[in-house]
Parts: sequence; structure tokens; C-alpha cells
Amino acid sequence: MKDMIITNLETIPGKGIVTHIGLVQGNTVRAKHVGRDIMAGLKNIVGGELRGYTELLTDSRDESMQRMMEQADRLGANAILNVRFATSSISAGASELFVYGTAVVVA
Repeated sequence: MKDMIITNLETIPGKGIVTHIGLVQGNTVRAKHVGRDIMAGLKNIVGGELRGYTELLTDSRDESMQRMMEQADRLGANAILNVRFATSSISAGASELFVYGTAVVVA
């Protein structure tokens, strides 16, 4: 995959949009881990960061972004503008992380 410019801006300073390709997206659905739930329950008592969940969300964002970038690359884009993230609960203990943006060619 070539270098892909990813931004939450609607434009890229110093570059012009040559071709508008359209919406691209990536997602992943992840379930909670029983061991992480036990540790999270203990952390709720004493306070502090829930590192297991932080890692789970970081991995989910990375995987969703990668899938979005691969779709944009297949369509011939070299940039994705106006990138946004969304989450939703799929079932008890499982959530979806969804990322989307506008694929374009810039020069």
C-alpha cells in the first residue's frame, strides 16, 4: 500500500482534491475477555486505568483504520478526509468500532 494521508479535516493544506472517490469504511467487532472483566471489576474498587480495555480499543481502532485504508487503496485514493469513529453495542459483551471517511486523490 502506498502512503495514505489520513485526516479529520475536510481539506489538506497545500494540496488540492483532484478526484472525489467517495465513502470508505472499516470496522471490527470485539468481545470482552473474561480475564479482563475480572481485572476491570477489581479496578472499579480501587480506581485506575483499565489497561486491558485500553489495549482492546487501541487494537480495534488500528484494525478498523487498516481496513478503511485498504479499501481506499483498492479504489485508487491517496488520501482519506473527514475521518470519524463511531462505536455501538452489538450484544452483551461485544461492541463494534466503525471508522469512515471520504476517499480522494490529492495532488
